[in-house]
Amino acid sequence: METIIQTTDLVKRYRGRNAVDHLNLSINQGDIYGFLGPNGAGKTTTIRMLLGLIAPSEGQVRVFGKDLRKDRLDILRRVGSLVESPSYYGHLSAVDNLEAIRRILGAPKRRIAEVLDIVSLTGEEKRPVKGFSLGMKQRLGIAAALLGSPELLILDEPTNGLDPAGIQEMRSLIMSLPKEHGITVLVSSHLLSEIEQMAGTVGIIRQGRMVYQDTIAQLRQRSAGEMRLVVSEPEAALEEASRRGCDGMLRTGELRFSGMDDARVALLVKALVERGHAIYRVEERRQSLEELFLQVVEGEGQ
Repeated sequence: METIIQTTDLVKRYRGRNAVDHLNLSINQGDIYGFLGPNGAGKTTTIRMLLGLIAPSEGQVRVFGKDLRKDRLDILRRVGSLVESPSYYGHLSAVDNLEAIRRILGAPKRRIAEVLDIVSLTGEEKRPVKGFSLGMKQRLGIAAALLGSPELLILDEPTNGLDPAGIQEMRSLIMSLPKEHGITVLVSSHLLSEIEQMAGTVGIIRQGRMVYQDTIAQLRQRSAGEMRLVVSEPEAALEEASRRGCDGMLRTGELRFSGMDDARVALLVKALVERGHAIYRVEERRQSLEELFLQVVEGEGQ
């Protein structure tokens, strides 16, 4: 699989402090890559370096296998971006706003109708943009980023400030881009709940450093499960479990066991019932991805 973005020991230093600290980012073709981290972690600084808007203090950025310093214009012709809020002329319609950008890019005229259709703004294209909702303005910003038929789209916090309906629309739009148009997407956010619903791969950044980079599936596997049993005579039940090699603990009246598969739980429950224990409740408590994310960004997940 082709690597679309590869950074090697990327550093951006401001007044002696590393805002981005030896970052190694790797994004494959056709992926939706969720770039996650708390506000101030270095996400926007990284994105600005990927787009050639600011120069790295150290390290290298390769996009489409080319060095960004040497082939900046060739690379950026194949990249679309929406960084922070979109810029537009409020008194002009969506079509007129896109026409101004289309002329600069030299894109074909038919492309305006195509991108309006992709972002579901067909039917609204003649209205002045100042009357658009925030979600519609964000989608117009993405339409502008798609005008040049990019192979890579970089979106910095695209759901910021949107209401739940706007967030859902934005998520559906982003998820459609690799499948329907072959576009690789890097999307940054400080909300794991957003990223986990659309990204295949996630990179978590904390204080400028990459602290986790892998698939969402792998992240879910790391959120360890705990089995909890509420039984009669819990102390005696815990002793019985220990005799059967099930090491657990008693907390707030519950028996708690880590790392037990379904078969072992079933055998333990059967043994306890045979020993005369009443089983009131059996439940699995998995650490949520949000909890794991907070653990990682606070430095406990290392």
